Amino acid sequence: MNILIIQSRMGIGDMVIFLPYIEAISKKYNTSVTCLVKKSSKSEEILKNNKYIKKLIILDREDNGGKHNGLLGTLKLSAELKKNKFDKAFIFNSSLRFNIICRLSAIKEIYQYPLFKKRNQHLINTAKEFLKTKLNLNVESNPQIKIDPKLVEMSRKKFEMNKKKIYILLGVGGSGPTKRIPAKTFIKFMKIVSKKYDCKFFLATGKSEDEQSILNEIKNTELNSKCVSLDNLTINEILPIIKNCDISICNDSSFSHLSAALEIKTIVLMADTPLIYGNYSPKMFPIIPDGFKNVTHNTNGKEKINPDKIFQKYEEIIN
Repeated sequence: MNILIIQSRMGIGDMVIFLPYIEAISKKYNTSVTCLVKKSSKSEEILKNNKYIKKLIILDREDNGGKHNGLLGTLKLSAELKKNKFDKAFIFNSSLRFNIICRLSAIKEIYQYPLFKKRNQHLINTAKEFLKTKLNLNVESNPQIKIDPKLVEMSRKKFEMNKKKIYILLGVGGSGPTKRIPAKTFIKFMKIVSKKYDCKFFLATGKSEDEQSILNEIKNTELNSKCVSLDNLTINEILPIIKNCDISICNDSSFSHLSAALEIKTIVLMADTPLIYGNYSPKMFPIIPDGFKNVTHNTNGKEKINPDKIFQKYEEIIN
């Protein structure tokens, strides 16, 4: 059985969220699968040790003219997929384009979300209902990423990590400005927690100017001696570091998803996106802005995330 799974969302978090559903299909048919994914999902790094996925095909549809853009790109992708002689395809979206691509690729059995019904689709429930309806599978939303234990041990030794300290991943970056909690919030939490616990902080962020500004603001305090920046490392290098941490505190970013999938208890600071992105995993513990009962797009609550509440949740988890 040769199976293609199409997961065309662009983010790392999206790739992590869909892992249980991809793996459930693999288990159902007792065969590893091929996934069509975007390069921005970093699947080549985070799925390196996933036994359920045998091959990745990169969907090249970048804004600057990817090879799979437009009509010609559709034909190129169809020809590429056809060479693999897939028996089945599972499409985790409602795109007519991917349906046509699979048909042009001579795939006999095509399973897909309902066509033309993208609006208001629930990220988790739609995937669950899809596999329940098509394959009678009940899938729990608890993604897990496996990494080589040797890499975890090497990372532990490199950073001289021991049981005397508490190691905290701080995911201070984020893909959008409304998701990024101000540096002052992290700094206040770090000062509070450092008074009571012997901590070391790993600062995870991207390279954008705004993210670097938050990183530098934190490092330009007396806390700098307790901090290790991860912005110059690859995802592959960062994963074993996260695995060694006792707890993570992250914006709604790739690092919150990676951390929870590595089975690290993760406090997720939810400022401006639907709560489902911060509580779909049993390892996630969301904090929402003061004065709100829920959070979604356009909440704009990043200034109202309370560092005292972060510390309270931290103590609940760590103790």
